[in-house]
Amino acid sequence: MSVYEIDGVVPVVDATSYVHPTATLIGDVIVEAGCYLGPSASLRGDFGRIVVRRGSNVQDACVVHAFPGAEAVLEEESHVGHGAILHGCRIGSGVLVGMNAVVMDGADIGAGSLIGASAFVRAGTVVPPASLVVGNPARVVGPLDEETLAWKARGVRVYQDLTRRSLAGLRPAEPLRTLSAERDGQRVSTGADVSRPLHAERAGNGGE
Repeated sequence: MSVYEIDGVVPVVDATSYVHPTATLIGDVIVEAGCYLGPSASLRGDFGRIVVRRGSNVQDACVVHAFPGAEAVLEEESHVGHGAILHGCRIGSGVLVGMNAVVMDGADIGAGSLIGASAFVRAGTVVPPASLVVGNPARVVGPLDEETLAWKARGVRVYQDLTRRSLAGLRPAEPLRTLSAERDGQRVSTGADVSRPLHAERAGNGGE
């Protein structure tokens, strides 16, 4: 990981969290236990404080930042998808922020909610718990059903397991130059039985 102090303030990362070597942490950043910070994630605590609470994940190319004197807080088991931008907001526990979504300053996302991919959540928006939020500008379209809530919770556990797998066995390697039969038969330890997209989950359960 690339870690920088500023004004004498150094990021804090719990030893049980995994931060990818290409992720960048600057200044007033606090990462609690069991978190995953993916490749090219940028957490810039050079103005306001950034807190990533226990069991959360911030995936590839995400940006977390805040205005001077403000905070960006990801509560426990937050699940932040690839390329999302969080600026001076509060993400409640168990929230899934979809890929390329933007959540602006002062927004408060209620626990267990789902922010749809590419949604734009305006500054100061307050989202009730367990809500589905989609669109640009984003709006609450209704409560989440039990199937979606369960699917979200499984996704968080998959990333918590990835934290442990990465700490144990993710390391630099040289690429193989040819695809051998042995390599062709190898797969990583996660499969469709572990996690699959929500539409596939619904189809597999006889839903629409």
